[in-house]
Amino acid sequence: MNFVKSMISGFAGAAALNILHETMRKLDSGAPRLDLLGEQAVEKSANALSIDPPTGNKLYGVALAGDIITNASYFAAIGMGGRKFMLVRAIGAGVSAGFAALKAPKPMGLNEEYVASSEKREILTVAYYVFGALVTAGVLGLMTRK
Repeated sequence: MNFVKSMISGFAGAAALNILHETMRKLDSGAPRLDLLGEQAVEKSANALSIDPPTGNKLYGVALAGDIITNASYFAAIGMGGRKFMLVRAIGAGVSAGFAALKAPKPMGLNEEYVASSEKREILTVAYYVFGALVTAGVLGLMTRK
């Protein structure tokens, strides 16, 4: 697949994941809080570099931008193997990213409660990443249709 098309579709998947997350967190207090996890990661990274972390809306914006960039790059790999098995790669990538979101916070010194304080949060966290990966595959499929 074309690298540019893969990146565009990865961005679409990352944007869809974030729109879903932002919508759900506003509608359901029991939804995962990927935003807070991202903000905590930005603060921790800034502190490790001995720089003042952003605050308020700037902190939210930096965390959101970082999330979209990293997820877009990750999801773009779904298109690197061609059309064959793209749906299988998307599901695998989404499940893998979701489980990483559940398991990475604790060893990184982040608050795992944002994503793993309940079974519901764990399931939704994985589901959000699968959703983003499937959107990526769908957009890529439309862009490469012959």
